Amino acid sequence: MKLKFCGAAGTTTGSQHLLEINGKRILLDCGLYQGDRKAAYDINCCFPHFDPASIDCVILSHAHIDHSGNLPNLCRKGFAGNIFATDGTRDLCQIMLADSARIQEGDIEWLNKHRVKAGLSLAEPLYSEQDAEKCLRQVVTVSYERPLWVSEGVKVTFFDAGHILGSAQVLLEIDDRDDGKRKRFLFSGDIGRSSNEILRDPVPVRDVDFLLMESTYGGREHEAPPGTNDVLGERINAALRRGGKILIPAFAVERTQQLLYVLHRMILAGRIPDIPVYVDSPLAVSATEIYRLHPECFNEAVYQTLFEKENPFGFESLTLVRSVKGSMELNGLKGSAIIIAASGMCEAGRILHHLKNNIGDSRTTVLFVGFCAEHTLGRRIRDGEKEVSIFGERHHVRAHVEAIDSFSGHADHSELLDWFDRTTGPKHKVWLIHGERENAGVLRNALAERHRGSIEVAGLGDEVIF
Repeated sequence: MKLKFCGAAGTTTGSQHLLEINGKRILLDCGLYQGDRKAAYDINCCFPHFDPASIDCVILSHAHIDHSGNLPNLCRKGFAGNIFATDGTRDLCQIMLADSARIQEGDIEWLNKHRVKAGLSLAEPLYSEQDAEKCLRQVVTVSYERPLWVSEGVKVTFFDAGHILGSAQVLLEIDDRDDGKRKRFLFSGDIGRSSNEILRDPVPVRDVDFLLMESTYGGREHEAPPGTNDVLGERINAALRRGGKILIPAFAVERTQQLLYVLHRMILAGRIPDIPVYVDSPLAVSATEIYRLHPECFNEAVYQTLFEKENPFGFESLTLVRSVKGSMELNGLKGSAIIIAASGMCEAGRILHHLKNNIGDSRTTVLFVGFCAEHTLGRRIRDGEKEVSIFGERHHVRAHVEAIDSFSGHADHSELLDWFDRTTGPKHKVWLIHGERENAGVLRNALAERHRGSIEVAGLGDEVIF
C-alpha cells in the first residue's frame, strides 16, 4: 500500500493525496493550488504527479476550493470514476465549482496579457462552467457514518469534521492484499472547532492505525474561543454610536451563515438594535439556501430552531442581495446598516466597491471576522495601513478597523492536539499535511511529546509504503 503527497504538502493549498491499494488508485481530494496566478496555473493545469485517467475513484473531504476546485479539470482530462462525498459537500460544490470556473476566466484574461507581451501562446481556463456541471454527474453521495465499499478491499466511512457544511474526516477500512493485514487509515480533512455556532463538533474516530492529519494552525492559537460573541456585540454597538455603515468582509460559505445566525440571536436577545442587515454576495445567498437543506450538519440548538419552523439564517431586517443593481443601491443607504460581502480577504467581489465608497468615512467600521493572508488588501487594512489601493486608485483609510478571531473554522494548535488525543488507536504512522512547513514542524514536535509512533511532515512528491 503506497501513499503519495501530490499537493498541500509543505503548504495549505492544493490538497491531493494518492493512495495505491490492491492495484487501484484512490485520490483523496482534488484541490486547486492557490497563489501567484502564473505559478498556480502551471501547477493546476497538468497534474504532474499522476495521469487523471489512471485514477479509479476520488474521495472528497469537503467543498472548499483548495480541496475540490480541480475536480472539473480532472474529469476533463480523462478521469471517469466515482467521486464520493457527503450530501452537503456535493450541494456546495454545485455552486462553488461554477463560481471557480468564472474566476478561472478572469485569471486567464490577466495571465494572457502577460503571455502576449512575452510572445507566448494564449492559455485557456482550466475548465468552464459546463465542465463543472459535468463533473458533478460523477458524484456519489454518502451520509455520515454509513460505510460504503468504494474499491476492492476498501470501505469508506465519513465522520463529521465540524469545519464547514458537509465536511468530513475520511476513514478507510482496508484489507491490504500485499501483506494480508487489515488497516484503518484516517484522513482528517480540515478539522473544525468545538462549540461552533451552527455546526456539530468534530466526531472522534476510534482505532486508527495510520493518520493523515492537517496542520494549518500548528504553533498558532486563536485569540478567542468559538461562540464568544460578547465582543461582536460590543463592536457593533460602538460602531452604531459612530453612526456609519458596518462593512464585514466575509467568506461566502460558512462564515456568512455563522454571522447571520449570531446576529439574529443577538437581535432577538436585545443585545444589538434591529438594524438593516444586507448580504451582498450571490454565492453567499446561494450557500445560505443550501445550508437550510442540511439539518444533519447542525448542532442541537440550530437543529431545534429549524424544526420550530424558524429560519436560523433569516430574519425580518435581513435582505439578501443577488443583483448588481441591488448592490449598487446600497451605496445610497442613509443611516447605519450592516453589509456582509465577499471576499473575506478583500481581494475580489462586491466588498471592494463598498470599501471604495466608504473606507474614507470616519463613521464607517470595517469589521474583519476571518483570516487575511499576507499581501492581500484585507491584511493591509487590518495591519493599519493609512492608504490602500482599490481598483488601482489610492484611498485614505479613515474608517474604524476592527478584527474578531472567534469565528475561525480551523482548529488551532491546542485544538489540534485535543483532536489527536480523542482519535484513538495505535496511530503507528502519522503524516502532517495542509500546513506551512514551519507550522507543521511545531505541531510535529508537540505531538512527539505525547505519542511514540512515527510522525513525519510530508513533502511534496514524497511516497511512503506502509
